[in-house]
Amino acid sequence: MSFWDNLKDKVAGMNASLQTSVSKFKNAEFANGCMAMCALIASADGSISGQEKGKIATLISVNETLKIFPAAELKTKFDFFCDKLTADYDFGRIEAIQAIGKLKSKPDQARAVIQIGIIIGGADGNFDDDEKKAVKAACAAVGIAPSDFDL
Repeated sequence: MSFWDNLKDKVAGMNASLQTSVSKFKNAEFANGCMAMCALIASADGSISGQEKGKIATLISVNETLKIFPAAELKTKFDFFCDKLTADYDFGRIEAIQAIGKLKSKPDQARAVIQIGIIIGGADGNFDDDEKKAVKAACAAVGIAPSDFDL
């Protein structure tokens, strides 16, 4: 089995796992962490294009895991983190990582945010090194080994 086929299988498993337990994650910290993770993936190459932002916004709106939140609320949070990353990438990255790090004491939610990052990163068929680096930084923020996700 190729790396890509293996990744697709794992992403499908992650998505199914998230959907069965996500209702207990309906809180502001989880929503912030998810949108911070999505913004980190969007900016993984150092910038966020309008097209890239639109694609991720679309993925957010159709992701079964995130349907527990109002779409407008998620868009506002996503735009907030994207704006921070666009205005000053380094400080925006720190702020996004801090938002994710707030889930460190909630391992199930922290893992779900990491899984969402992997799902969003691989959605275009190319989970590139920059996206993996962003997910690894998020793993470090919540104290989860990247190897738990084969990164």
